[in-house]
Amino acid sequence: MSLFRPRLSDRLILGAVAGPFLFGILIFTLIFVAGDLLFQAAKLVIEQGVSLGVVLRLFFYRLPEVVAMTLPMSSLLATLLGMSTLAAGSELIALKSLGVPFSRVLRPIVTASVLVSVIALSFNETVVPFTALAADRLMRYEILKNQASAVQEKVFLRIEEGGELRRVLYVDQLDTKKGVMSGIMMHEFEKDLLVRTLTAMQGVWRDGQWWIEDGRVYDVDQEGEVRLLLRFERQKLALNLSPDQLRMSTRKPSNMSAYELWSYIRQAGAVGADLSKLWVMFHLKLAVPWACVIMAVLGAGFGASRRGRSGSGVGFGISVVIVFAYYVVMSMCRALGEAGTLLPVLAGWGPNFVFAAVALFFALRVDRI
Repeated sequence: MSLFRPRLSDRLILGAVAGPFLFGILIFTLIFVAGDLLFQAAKLVIEQGVSLGVVLRLFFYRLPEVVAMTLPMSSLLATLLGMSTLAAGSELIALKSLGVPFSRVLRPIVTASVLVSVIALSFNETVVPFTALAADRLMRYEILKNQASAVQEKVFLRIEEGGELRRVLYVDQLDTKKGVMSGIMMHEFEKDLLVRTLTAMQGVWRDGQWWIEDGRVYDVDQEGEVRLLLRFERQKLALNLSPDQLRMSTRKPSNMSAYELWSYIRQAGAVGADLSKLWVMFHLKLAVPWACVIMAVLGAGFGASRRGRSGSGVGFGISVVIVFAYYVVMSMCRALGEAGTLLPVLAGWGPNFVFAAVALFFALRVDRI
């Protein structure tokens, strides 16, 4: 099949799914917006007196994350409705009578869904982390202000000097009111190469400085080998930020891109830190965009195997049920992965494997009907 002159059957199939795909993005975005963002916005305006301008900024910062979430759902709805329409109009029967197997019918769908997955992954790696961080900071420092909790978990901070990365700080828990941090890990870099890692059980803000206790310093050579350099009971931490400044400068792992998470995990893993939760999050950030391909194939197989034509409302309802089932399985796998019961890679990719098997079942079933 030529990329620039697709066959008539490919144009027919893509034309059948293009409209429902755009409809899916619109309708699922509206559902998320109406069910969460608008309710939150109205609550902020009415109960807390937040200005409309600030609320609109929060709304637009949150919108890219919502749109990214709708892409797998829209892929499912598009192929389910598109294939149902072609099946009801006997186009699929005509293709089958010409000796075209359903695997050939799936080819343009798989190609288009791979493109959507790549776009979703790129969007999640660039736009979504930036806007999610902006929304988080707007919520904490302009809207909630002093109402926000003083305790933060999984604090992440990059420190650059002269445009070069110098330090990466990870804190398991930070209490800004008490000026206490725990589970501390700091990586030091020279010319973008990791040269030293420091770990400590606890840090205390005292006399305008951070003092860390019960720690170790590791040396990292050019080959990446790690060796213990020294242990210490108490030491000053090279961090010129107060607890409040540290809170305002840090990022949540959920607001990072997959690449940023991988970079940190790779460095922290060298000193044996427990990063199972972050590994699960990393694999989920990669797996969810690729669910577009699986949902597209599942929707195509399910839609093509349906007899008779039903309205788009029925197809939408079926899509919601399937998506709900996917997110239930994903939540269960995530919980098991974070608890250490399931390997992080299986916790992240397990739902895709399960639903890929279901998609394959329906795709193979079509030619036997």
